[in-house]
Amino acid sequence: MASAPQPSLPLFYNDLMPLNSRDHAKWRARPLESIDWLKNQHAVPLTAEEFIQAQRDFPIIFSAGDDPVPLALMGMNEGVNTFIDDEGKPVGDFYLPAYARRYPYMLAKLTPDAQELSLCFDPTCKAIGAHKDGEALFADDGQPADPVKAALEFCEQFEQAGAKTQTFMEALKKHDLIMDGEIAITQNDKPDAPFVYRGFGMINEEKLRALDAELVNEWNGNGMLALIYAHLFSLDRMRIIFGRQVAQGKMASLQAASANA
Repeated sequence: MASAPQPSLPLFYNDLMPLNSRDHAKWRARPLESIDWLKNQHAVPLTAEEFIQAQRDFPIIFSAGDDPVPLALMGMNEGVNTFIDDEGKPVGDFYLPAYARRYPYMLAKLTPDAQELSLCFDPTCKAIGAHKDGEALFADDGQPADPVKAALEFCEQFEQAGAKTQTFMEALKKHDLIMDGEIAITQNDKPDAPFVYRGFGMINEEKLRALDAELVNEWNGNGMLALIYAHLFSLDRMRIIFGRQVAQGKMASLQAASANA
């Protein structure tokens, strides 16, 4: 159901280019007309500090594999996003994960041995370019203008949240709290033919209840326990996401996924 993003290029990005006042002095930023790059993505990386907001709209799961990451599940099957229509427009109001909101910008190392991260962007994104309209990226003196300042601040905050998320995940792994997940969902007219979903991680509640009282008290104090329960409570929304797919007429995708489960 959910695998971690590939290491070559981050999810959503077709290319990465460092943003600078020499090459992009006259470039401008325009609002995104659509988020069509998200419409076929069923799971989006999530930072731990987003759990409380995200669990109101999405199931929060963990990717499969040795290094799991938190994911907001926007569709039950690969290639299906029930929150974005075929034209790349949002379907209703919902929380958009920070990973998606930072696009087309991100902080990255320009060389493997670089000590610092540089602000980069996806040059294939039509929101940034040598446009006649939009907000200037750089002032006449070459200093970053408001869009670049805002992008840099947001990306820095995202990196900090990512570091905290890594610490959170390391704690879950240390105590062996993540197990293979499975859920069976039936339709009212087909009670004997459930759709079975696997390939994701979730908290093992039995092991959670068996944790040392001192550790539980520590996690309660630092907020980690609240994040764990936000994840657990959110899992009930899998059936809601399934219902959205049915209502949106995406049964072909459902049938194919069930056959491969």
